[in-house]
Amino acid sequence: MAFSHSFNPTSLREYDIRGVVGKTLTEADGFAIGRTFGSMIARKGGSIVAVGYDGRTHSPLLEKALVEGLKASGINVLRVGRGPTPLLYFAAFTRGTDGAVMVTGSHNPPEYNGFKMMVGKKPFFGKDILELGRLSAAGDVVEEGAGKDETVDLTDDYVARLARDWDGGEQKLKVVWDNGNGAAGEVLQKLVTHIPGEHKILFGDIDGHFPNHHPDPTVPKNLEALIAAVKGSGADLGIAFDGDADRIGAVDGDGNIFFGDQLLVILARDVLRERPDSIIISDVKASQVLFDEIEVAGGKPLMWKTGHSLIKAKMAETGSPLAAEMSGHVFYADKWYGFDDALYAAIRLIGIAARSPLSLAEMHDALPRVINTPELRFDCDDVRKFAVITEVAGRLKDAGASVSEIDGVRVKTEDGWWLLRASNTQSVLVARAEAKTAEGLERLKADLVVQLEASGIEAPDFEAAASGH
Repeated sequence: MAFSHSFNPTSLREYDIRGVVGKTLTEADGFAIGRTFGSMIARKGGSIVAVGYDGRTHSPLLEKALVEGLKASGINVLRVGRGPTPLLYFAAFTRGTDGAVMVTGSHNPPEYNGFKMMVGKKPFFGKDILELGRLSAAGDVVEEGAGKDETVDLTDDYVARLARDWDGGEQKLKVVWDNGNGAAGEVLQKLVTHIPGEHKILFGDIDGHFPNHHPDPTVPKNLEALIAAVKGSGADLGIAFDGDADRIGAVDGDGNIFFGDQLLVILARDVLRERPDSIIISDVKASQVLFDEIEVAGGKPLMWKTGHSLIKAKMAETGSPLAAEMSGHVFYADKWYGFDDALYAAIRLIGIAARSPLSLAEMHDALPRVINTPELRFDCDDVRKFAVITEVAGRLKDAGASVSEIDGVRVKTEDGWWLLRASNTQSVLVARAEAKTAEGLERLKADLVVQLEASGIEAPDFEAAASGH
């Protein structure tokens, strides 16, 4: 039977295939992804692909269609069932599969879903995804085969492996966990029985409607219930996950939020004690404080492009033991496998807190103070957004400014720095600025506005209060 399938062009993203179920993403898309991705694996000589799915209401149907497509390409499928994305990664790394696909909408609203893929132990993204779309539309797939599927439950193996790296001794901390009704629920219930201390789980049941709050721990509003529970119970810290638990949020006992770069300072100091001179990676949106503190702790800071697939690739290239993004993706290659895993990052963070003479709140208070804008996102046409970055970079270099073009334009001045970059996943420009003083921040924002207006772009609304982070 001849096969050919065209995807909605908006669903083919930089890091995954994602869309609104029933509108821009369907079960037919799921089958086509399986049929085409399976063919790509088969042509590389592979035969086994692991598949998992998150807690969204439509994930089981999409997973079933995906599996049928893979089997039709002669691929044998290891079905790990419902759980967090890191569980699927764990299956791929420990079972030596030739590929892996996770059905997940991550931190998107409930009507969204998507597919994250990897080949071998490497992320499948960017040009790979565009090539999958091209092959599918052309019907360029292997002859129809008859693969088989096997269901395995790896949750106990995964939990045991997570718990093996607990290094906080017998000290009993009080920890509140906010599962946000996400896919980590069942794994988390098992994990907390392996760690000393008193553990309270909020919204532990998996519910794809996300009835309590949106599953994105980088937005302070989504941490309100966690902060209230931490303060109300006198807990030492709180941990939150996104919908598929590859991104972490954390708060200290006083309810202060640890943003991604602040969290990496704490985690990096710990790794660098054992592995001095190591390269520690973060993205261009991170605070200068992070890069300075990594140096102080004896490490080599490396600023890199935003995007979990890009960070993972850079870690593998440089041999970095640890990386993190502002978005809450934390990647440990120190004792772990190098993939982003919020459950593993939580284990390491709680271990640090249990061993330290300082509380996490004291560590937070000791971080150098800077003022910055939140991440500002504003609409810009998909083609125009890249041209704007080129224009701004050209003008700044002509003016002799200190400019990094690793990912967009990051400009360093005496006052601090500002960033302008094009989003990889949306028709938007992203801006951020940071300074040591309020006056300095105003000057940086004014510089940014000048550059945007010179390219005919309306400046973003800076009214959102600058966070004292």
